[in-house]
Amino acid sequence: MKNRFVIGQHGAFDRRKDARDFRDGFWGVEACLFGSEEDTRQLLQESERRGFRIGVHFPFRSGLSKLRDAPVVAQEDAIRQEAYEIIQQELDYLTRIKPDYILFHYPKPVILDDRVDWSRWRFADPLEYVYESQYSYEELARNTERLFQWLSEKSETYRFVPVLEFDALNRYVYETGFLTELQQKYPRIRLCLDTGRLYLQERLDPFFDAKNVLRTYARFAYTVHLWNVRVGDNVTHNHYPALPELDPADGWRLLKNT
Repeated sequence: MKNRFVIGQHGAFDRRKDARDFRDGFWGVEACLFGSEEDTRQLLQESERRGFRIGVHFPFRSGLSKLRDAPVVAQEDAIRQEAYEIIQQELDYLTRIKPDYILFHYPKPVILDDRVDWSRWRFADPLEYVYESQYSYEELARNTERLFQWLSEKSETYRFVPVLEFDALNRYVYETGFLTELQQKYPRIRLCLDTGRLYLQERLDPFFDAKNVLRTYARFAYTVHLWNVRVGDNVTHNHYPALPELDPADGWRLLKNT
């Protein structure tokens, strides 16, 4: 990942953001929730003209479903199957874009530790989460292996790297070895480590150790989302630039230990 800097383009190809954030030598753009064919055309045109790569934060197009993130490990077969079908639609659409990687949030729905107060964690819809007491370890291991197998096959057919970005994590992920075993069994699947989300969970969840997660999963990482967030009585400044002058005493992540 050395010197593979990427900027995000969310909702559209924003030329002002491109001029402000992109630098010569950057690797590419991670695109998400584009709203029009014109935005897609501009992204492709600039990629071809300037030679940068494209990554996709699923979904590439907006309006495909009620939820942004596909509930790929949902307990209900019908919901899980619908999520796979929506991903398949995007894969077919993206053949002309040829993204280097496609990133999906995992696990979705998020499985929440019942012992933790999650009131400050942002969820757009109650369908985005389920509590650990309602979702067994065996279910997650089984549904995750299905996902790994399916994405591995699709990645070979469509020639992209599947990347799973950790959402909120529970004990099934950070206290057992099933996920590292699957990473080794299906090496085409890689991870995204999101510094802001890891920090937020560490502040809200007294049982969570972000550094232990990093030590365990960094070897499987393909991308890192680097951003800061301010955590106090309220959670503010989401996706704030990770600047060294931000003071941990004011609720910011301590950057030098990240």
